[in-house]
Amino acid sequence: MSNSSSLTQFLLLAFADRRELQLLHFWLFLAISLAALLANSFILSTVACDHHLHTPMGFFLLNLSLTDLGCICTTVPKAMHNSLQNTTTISYHGCAAQLFFFVFFLGAEFSLLTIMCYDRYVAICKPLHYGTLLGSRACAHMAAAAWASGFLNALLHTANTFSLPLCQGNALGQFFCELPHILKLSCSHPSIREIWLIVVSCSLVFCCFVFIVFSYMQIFRVVLRIPSEQGQHKAFSTCLPHLAVVSLFISTGFFTYLKPPSISFPSLDLALSVLYSVVPPTLNPLIYSLRNQEIKDALRKITSHLSSLTSLQLQ
Repeated sequence: MSNSSSLTQFLLLAFADRRELQLLHFWLFLAISLAALLANSFILSTVACDHHLHTPMGFFLLNLSLTDLGCICTTVPKAMHNSLQNTTTISYHGCAAQLFFFVFFLGAEFSLLTIMCYDRYVAICKPLHYGTLLGSRACAHMAAAAWASGFLNALLHTANTFSLPLCQGNALGQFFCELPHILKLSCSHPSIREIWLIVVSCSLVFCCFVFIVFSYMQIFRVVLRIPSEQGQHKAFSTCLPHLAVVSLFISTGFFTYLKPPSISFPSLDLALSVLYSVVPPTLNPLIYSLRNQEIKDALRKITSHLSSLTSLQLQ
């Protein structure tokens, strides 16, 4: 039995014992991370370079891509390193940093998705007040609030979690440092302080979820009253990318944390952790690129410009 003062490292869950499978996981994660980096960087450059995308939704989409990049860069590189080096260790301070940044980017992303839902609500339900409610200063304040709330939430959870005495070994049943798995190593039940933090965080997530559901109920009610089918299609096309991203984010996270204990076993938990921590940041830019006409037009302009530059250089 050891306490937290004597812990110098944690043991992460290995994807496989065979060397061939470890290398396969490395190359698979490398491909996923490169796809996520390329797709999100493409979104960032497209929004930054095209003045038609200098809108509130474009601004929030830029911030969303930053959180997606942060989530991928927090969990995947260490998993790739462990698979390549045939190890499962992570240092005590490295684990604390990984937990902090993962909670930070995850909290900021959910806040941004809630704000983007508000953007769609105002654009469709209150179009005459769009410029007033979502001016440049208001957008900057809302984005700053999203990042600040994620930072504060991550700081409180990380500081409180690593102040608890840990004496249940150092093996985490996860491929990255995650809050519930670290709490399982505590010598006693979670403190009142940690319980309150979890309750407050869950309450905020629930309030955001209710706000998103209520907003889309109002949006669909207004859209279905639009007389022209073309107008309905245009309104739906602006909401579907965001709704798809929110559904992917919420469904994977809720199923991971709220599934019954009876169907919990290591291989399923590992697959679900990859599903909610790696897949959404990779698919989010693809969803917006394929479903958002403005993004597709901007990407088409950039690719045509790059192809013309390439042809000129060849000549």
